[in-house]
Amino acid sequence: MSIALDFRLTQGRFTLDCSLASAERVVGLFGPSGAGKSSILRVLAGLARPETGRVVIGDRVVFDAERGINVPAHKRRIGFVFQQARLFPHFNVRHNLAYGGWFARHRPDARRFDQVVEMLDIGPLLGRRVAALSGGEAQRVAIGRALLSDPAMLLLDEPLASLDASRKQEVLPYIARLSAESELPIVFVSHQLDELLRLANRHVAVVQGGRVVFSGATADFLSRPSLLGAEGHKDTGVLLKAHVHAHDVDDGLSVLACPQQRLYVPHLPGYAPGAEVTVHVRARDVILARAEPGVTSALNDLRGIVVHIAEDAPAHAVDVILDIDGQRLDARITRKSAAALALRPGDGVHAIIKSLALAEQAWQRLGGL
Repeated sequence: MSIALDFRLTQGRFTLDCSLASAERVVGLFGPSGAGKSSILRVLAGLARPETGRVVIGDRVVFDAERGINVPAHKRRIGFVFQQARLFPHFNVRHNLAYGGWFARHRPDARRFDQVVEMLDIGPLLGRRVAALSGGEAQRVAIGRALLSDPAMLLLDEPLASLDASRKQEVLPYIARLSAESELPIVFVSHQLDELLRLANRHVAVVQGGRVVFSGATADFLSRPSLLGAEGHKDTGVLLKAHVHAHDVDDGLSVLACPQQRLYVPHLPGYAPGAEVTVHVRARDVILARAEPGVTSALNDLRGIVVHIAEDAPAHAVDVILDIDGQRLDARITRKSAAALALRPGDGVHAIIKSLALAEQAWQRLGGL
């Protein structure tokens, strides 16, 4: 489902001028706190009314200031999950989930209810009161309630922001599974890069100071450190496309085909051989060598061709862009190292990457990049 937004919204002293269009099923909104990301979701959901502009979801105009169109929130079929779970404390989990069905076009049957419960692994919680839930459990129930409302689109407004690190790791795989396995269009808000890349590995829009300053492919977003936040230069890199080739459980590794070469990453449980994944490789984690390095502690040695060398990288560094079997790989090295290697476009090179540098950075692909 596509979205097309072009509106102006004023809230107190803050003005949001939003222009955003995407035909991707999952769109990530990224940017600092207070940039306007949540306000965009509120406009999509019909919870905030712009002064001017137009909002189109799929082929349906839900807001048009000039034509006087403003479809009420309850008729937009939008599932909204907030930072806080906002469950009803006087209901148990089963009744909270059932409440979502009251807003569905067709009341969910037992099969649909069971599907959502299984996807989010909340079966053991059905009889519990809200007060007895952990923060992570409550967010999973909130997501389930939104899904059972039979939405045409799901909006996730930093659903992990209120959770500590351990609870985030508890909930994130369920949201990732929802993103990967469901056909439901999702707009996901975050200011954490790792969350964003795991859930929106195709399209990202960057919001800064009330404006959308970038909207495009996640791979292009990753190559522009100015968009990645104050420490963005540390995460600049690429997304490599790969398939799971095999699992080496004894050594705690998964072997990926990328596409002809092998890439070793920390074990990816639940990914069957043949599954498509993306791997975020940071430029600063890539070591370059002119010749085959021989025996080292780094398991990954990808052979590539130098495409471009940029000497305007920050911190007295040089960015080297490689072609690895038709895919781009970036390496950030010091100027001293660049001088010693004396690389030129067209040169063959070995890109060496530690497997542990790829920990928690391989995710199921959402239909390609």
